[in-house]
Amino acid sequence: MAHDAREDTVHVEFTLNGKVVSVEAQPADRLLDTIRYGLALPGTKEGCGEGECGSCTVLLDGLPANSCLVPTYQVRGRTVETVESLSEEDVAPLLRTGATQCGACTPGVVMTATWIRRHPEVLEAQGIRALMAGNLCRCTGYDGIVEGVEALVARETGG
Repeated sequence: MAHDAREDTVHVEFTLNGKVVSVEAQPADRLLDTIRYGLALPGTKEGCGEGECGSCTVLLDGLPANSCLVPTYQVRGRTVETVESLSEEDVAPLLRTGATQCGACTPGVVMTATWIRRHPEVLEAQGIRALMAGNLCRCTGYDGIVEGVEALVARETGG
């Protein structure tokens, strides 16, 4: 009798960008692929596929996570937020400071910056450059990213 690959799938229900979604996933399916291809939200990018570059960063239960390293089945019952959940106003300070250029790292940078914006208290323990260290960028030299995150935090805190 031939092995039926469908027997290996798991049903996964989770909240994505504020809406409950339901998918069937193989045990090795990555959250990155489920989001991009299974749920047709291409904003989350794959860079290295090894958790080193941060291009695939999403917020998982409010914290930055490399979606290329997260098996889809591990998000059952959890909350995932992608760049598609944000408005243009949410990212405008990053756009104005030149924090985004070629677009390869942009979604990951934006999601990590969003986490910092929502939790400015993390800046007391570490600076912006340290908090953004998991997001590699070849274009900006990081000054624009730092300025953009500073502008985001200032807007959030009224400072």
